[in-house]
Amino acid sequence: MVKGLYDGRLAVDIAGLKMQTPVTTGSGTFGFGLEFRDFLDLEKVGAVTVKGTSLLPAYGNKGQRAIETPSGMLNCIGLENPGSDYFLEHTLPELRKYDVPVIVNIYGHSPEEYGEVAKKVDVEGVDAVEINISCPNVKEGGIVFGTCPEAAASVVEAVKANTSKMVITKLSPNVTDIVSMAKAVEAAGTDAISMINTLLGTVIDIERQRPVLGNITGGLSGPAVRPVAVRLVYQVAQAVNVPIIGQGGIMCAEDAIEFMLAGASAISVGTANFIHPDIAETIAHGMLVYLERHNVQNISEIVGLALPNGRASMPYLNK
Repeated sequence: MVKGLYDGRLAVDIAGLKMQTPVTTGSGTFGFGLEFRDFLDLEKVGAVTVKGTSLLPAYGNKGQRAIETPSGMLNCIGLENPGSDYFLEHTLPELRKYDVPVIVNIYGHSPEEYGEVAKKVDVEGVDAVEINISCPNVKEGGIVFGTCPEAAASVVEAVKANTSKMVITKLSPNVTDIVSMAKAVEAAGTDAISMINTLLGTVIDIERQRPVLGNITGGLSGPAVRPVAVRLVYQVAQAVNVPIIGQGGIMCAEDAIEFMLAGASAISVGTANFIHPDIAETIAHGMLVYLERHNVQNISEIVGLALPNGRASMPYLNK
C-alpha cells in the first residue's frame, strides 16, 4: 500500500482486504488491469479486480457481443478469457510488480469446477477471489447458480473449501428476492458480497427484425441500472453480517458516495472504465473532496448513514 496516499482517509478494510481507497474495478471492464497502465496509476486504485477467469480457456459468444443503449450498454462477451494457467504464468507476475491488491473473479459450471479454479489461484499475489455465480449449473439442467439460494450456497462452500483467500460473492439482480440470496451465501461462508451484476436485456434491430446480439440477451450495465443497484444494496445492507462492495452504473464520486450511504463499504466501477479509463483514480479524488466538505475523517464513517436508523440498521457494523 502506498504510504500516506490520501493520508489514510480513504482507506478501508473489507473482511481483511486492506484497500487504500474504497474503489475497485468491475470484473470484465478492466481487462486484467495491465491494459490500463497507460491511463492511470494502478497503485492509486483500491484493488484491481481482473476479468472472469475459468479453469480452461474460454472463447466467448459468437456474433455481435456488445451494443450501446440509452444510458448504458448491453454485452454478451461470454466470459472469454485465456484460462487460469495463462493468468498464473503470464498475467499475475506482471500485476505483482504493482503495490495494489489483486482480486480474481472466477467462474465454473459446477460447484466442483468452481472449487478447482479457486484452488488453482490460491497463490501468493492473489489477495481475494470474487465468485461469479451468474453461470449455468450444467448438472442441474442449466439453472443459473445466482438465481437459486441452495445452488449459490453450494458454490460458495466449494470455493471456501479450496482457498485460503478472502472470498467475495457477486450477486445477480435477476432474482425475486435478493435478500434471500445474500443470506444464503453469507450462511455458506462468504466473507463479503459484491452487488450487483448486470440486468438481462435484449435489443431488436427493427430493420432486420432480429435481435442484435449473437446471444440474443446481454447484460445491461451503466447509469441506467444505478437506482436498481442502490435499492438492492440498501435492502441487503440491513440483512447481512458481511461487508458489501456496491456497483452498478457508478460514473463519478457522487454516485459512489450514494452507494456507501446506502450501506456499501466499498464500491466497484465498471462501464465507466470504457469512457474514462482513469475513472477509478478520479472517483477517489472526488471522494476526498466530499469528506472535506462534510468534515469527515474517514470514508468508512459515512457507510449506511442513509438507512432508516442510520448505521444502527446494519448488522455488519453492529455485530
